[in-house]
Amino acid sequence: MAKSKTTEPTTKRRPALTPEAREKQLIALAVDLAEKQLIEGTASSQVISHFLKLGSSKETLEKEKLEEENKLLRAKTKALESGDEKKQLYKDAINAMLRYAGVDRDE
Repeated sequence: MAKSKTTEPTTKRRPALTPEAREKQLIALAVDLAEKQLIEGTASSQVISHFLKLGSSKETLEKEKLEEENKLLRAKTKALESGDEKKQLYKDAINAMLRYAGVDRDE
């Protein structure tokens, strides 16, 4: 009697509601498949190289650098927004003082 190849049952996942969620699902599936291939010893050289690079100290440093650059960009954005808010506050204060002094700027 011939041996039948047994396959793992596929788990049904709920369909993604957004393109971003779908992308995350596909990435998770790809990582799961890569893990399975690495365990079984059937992974391609590209898959092995990819995960070796992820584990390197250079990759870690580059990731930290990107995180710090993102923090800097967020801080710059926040400073610009804060500057706009201050500008509006000064403008409102000047207008209030002019109204108090009896100057009508609408004319």
